[in-house]
Amino acid sequence: MARLGALLLAAALGALLSFALLAAAVASDYWYILEVADANERGGGAEQLSSHSGLWRTCEGQSSCVPLIDPFASEGLDASPSVQHLLSLHRAVMVVLPLSLVLIVCGWVCGLLSSLTQSVPLLLLTGCYFLLGGTLTLAGVSVYVSYSHLAFTETTRQYGAQRVQGVRISFGWSAALAWGSCTMEVLSGILLLTAAHTLSLSRRPGAPHSVVI
Repeated sequence: MARLGALLLAAALGALLSFALLAAAVASDYWYILEVADANERGGGAEQLSSHSGLWRTCEGQSSCVPLIDPFASEGLDASPSVQHLLSLHRAVMVVLPLSLVLIVCGWVCGLLSSLTQSVPLLLLTGCYFLLGGTLTLAGVSVYVSYSHLAFTETTRQYGAQRVQGVRISFGWSAALAWGSCTMEVLSGILLLTAAHTLSLSRRPGAPHSVVI
């Protein structure tokens, strides 16, 4: 059945694209962008005062990037409850998003097996698996967004609102790639569920027999 083959192929390509987008997002350093609007008044260029950060490191101006504080090595750190909460959110992000990469690979293998065997239950299971994986990726990105806003709020509380008046924050293309990965993962799950429904209909009594290569 041509439709079934197209659905399975689209699901496989969607899963590959989802993995590529998330891998690029996790490895890049443009999740969180901080721009200083009044850099000239502070005696420095905008490139020197602005910065961009990833999940693992931050880059300030044109200088080299430095690793972020390891949230796992800071579990016993004597810090305020707000800082401890930020570290726990950072730990969650650093676990959930790499785990999502592993789950996408496992899902792709399951999808390949279900396509070769043309098993309706396995297709249904793999489709639900991708939907849950997309939900996990969405949760990781959402936690990162919450973590970033709380980190800026904590910085404002510590240094005063006047010192951050000229600072503008935004999320960069790394975060956009992660959102795209989540979308493609969910789409792959929907395509697999549709393929399972199509295969189930083709096997009902009275349906025309066809062979998918």
